[in-house]
Amino acid sequence: MAERSAAGGVQSVERVFELLELISDAGGAVTLSELAGSTNLPLPTIHRLLRTLVGLGYARQLPNRRYALGPRLIRLGEAANKQLGALALPHLSRLVDELGESANMAVLDSDMVVYIAQVPSRHSMRMFTEVGRRAHLHATGVGKAILAQLPDESVRGICDRTGMPAPTDQSIRTAEDLLAELQKIRDRGYAVDEQEQELGVRCFAIAVPDAPTPTAISVSGPISRVDEAFAERAVPLLQEAARAVGQELNPR
Repeated sequence: MAERSAAGGVQSVERVFELLELISDAGGAVTLSELAGSTNLPLPTIHRLLRTLVGLGYARQLPNRRYALGPRLIRLGEAANKQLGALALPHLSRLVDELGESANMAVLDSDMVVYIAQVPSRHSMRMFTEVGRRAHLHATGVGKAILAQLPDESVRGICDRTGMPAPTDQSIRTAEDLLAELQKIRDRGYAVDEQEQELGVRCFAIAVPDAPTPTAISVSGPISRVDEAFAERAVPLLQEAARAVGQELNPR
């Protein structure tokens, strides 16, 4: 019979997801000893659970004997992203109705940001953002809003693993400059992509509170329309939409 946890759940299931989250938090690959140092689980238990996950395809062992997330998780993640994106669409639509510019939702995925939902502007203007597009966190409004929720040590780790390519001459190029920008975001409560991903485009973004995975929503458009006056209208609406999405993800 499966062992029960103190909270009434199945302890072995809780342990499996704890290991998967530890692998993810480590950047996607970790040694057995590193896992043992990050959890109170006995080493034989960790090894047994990993062997099961590898056999099912939810984890894999690399040639250097580190453990990584397995390919079967991709299908689950894609399905979850689609459902999350569908949940957000009514809120994004209201943003577009109120502000007239494109609205997006994105999540953290393997040290990158991936766009999972979008409602385009009524104006005919093609921009970088589209559902399924992946981008570096440091060069997007949604990415910086997500990074601002993470400890500085985690931000440095992401920068070390992915590098900091500069899509435009406005892009942030160093970890120190990024950390300074993230502190500004924490202080004011929202992020701005100031032509850092695409010249001529400005974006305002806010993290979704209490999301199960780091998530942010944004509105973006040409700098000729998305100015300071636009920000005064957009930020409160973004905050309201982010709270609403967060509440739907975590119903009381």
